[in-house]
Amino acid sequence: MPDRDRRAALDAAIELTYFGYRGFVAMPDRLLGERGLGRAHHRILFFVARLDRPTVGEIQRTLAVTKQALAGPLRDLKRQGLVAWTSDERDARVRRLSLTRPGRALEARLSALQRRHYAAIFAAGTPGDEAGWRAVMRRLAAGELAASGRDPP
Repeated sequence: MPDRDRRAALDAAIELTYFGYRGFVAMPDRLLGERGLGRAHHRILFFVARLDRPTVGEIQRTLAVTKQALAGPLRDLKRQGLVAWTSDERDARVRRLSLTRPGRALEARLSALQRRHYAAIFAAGTPGDEAGWRAVMRRLAAGELAASGRDPP
């Protein structure tokens, strides 16, 4: 059991994680909210944009969600014309996802907001700050990345 001071420092780290994440997603969430979309939709858009025509199963594994949790947001994105799915050339039972032109535009806008946010944060610190942050985030993500079959960025 960590001593009281260490416990307080670890609790502060947890708190910073929550508040930092909330600050990181605030502007994209406002834009998504205007379309009746939310955080789950953004995560799908982000990874469909970065993976090469992923299958529904690949997105499910990457996001570590159930088929049921993925189905609703995917349906919303398709209904709004942001995501399309087509049958795989080799196996018609496999559905491949891609962003439509409006989907690419929305994802690009959301990611640009977050890139600018990170660029400003990193510019305000030292190269060591950014390197330290990346090292901590890689260690936090290591188990999740391994489970999804993805390598750390």
